[in-house]
Amino acid sequence: MYWKLFYTFFKIGAFTFGGGWAMISIIEKEVVDKHKWLNKNEFLDALAISQSLPGILAVNISILTGNKLKGVRGSIAATLGTVLPSFILILLIAIFFAKSYNNPVIERIFKGIRPAVVALIIAPVLTTGKSAKINKYNIWIPASVALLIWGTGLSPIYFVLAGGIGGIFCYRYIKCHFKDKGDKRDGIS
Repeated sequence: MYWKLFYTFFKIGAFTFGGGWAMISIIEKEVVDKHKWLNKNEFLDALAISQSLPGILAVNISILTGNKLKGVRGSIAATLGTVLPSFILILLIAIFFAKSYNNPVIERIFKGIRPAVVALIIAPVLTTGKSAKINKYNIWIPASVALLIWGTGLSPIYFVLAGGIGGIFCYRYIKCHFKDKGDKRDGIS
């Protein structure tokens, strides 16, 4: 199992460009769909925890997945698999390609990669939004938070904490409100 964890996260690390958010859909396909190590809700929880912790998103998810399956050793295997491809690639770039970074061909290659990276980031955002049941009634919440983070530079952790606290109060209010009225909508009773 350790080898399988290492190899799976090594593939994820080796074939994903654009960082943590670009990796999410690939991690989900491997961890949830293919290997069934986490279910959809566990993955969304791991994603929320990983985003709210310091560090690299993909590494945080690999630690949580490895730990769930095989404890600390599983976390180490999954983490090494995630970071090793980037480490090797950056080392090779530093050794061989640092002198050619200002090369017009290399510059064009990176300019061509950037739009694809944006698409890799947007795809898991849309998938996660669908899984989190974002709809026309509550789309204003993530849109407002994204704009506030972007516009003010505030740390996302404040919004994650506020969302958790708001969720507790909202759920309690809605549950009590509907219970008092005897409303069975949306499975709330």
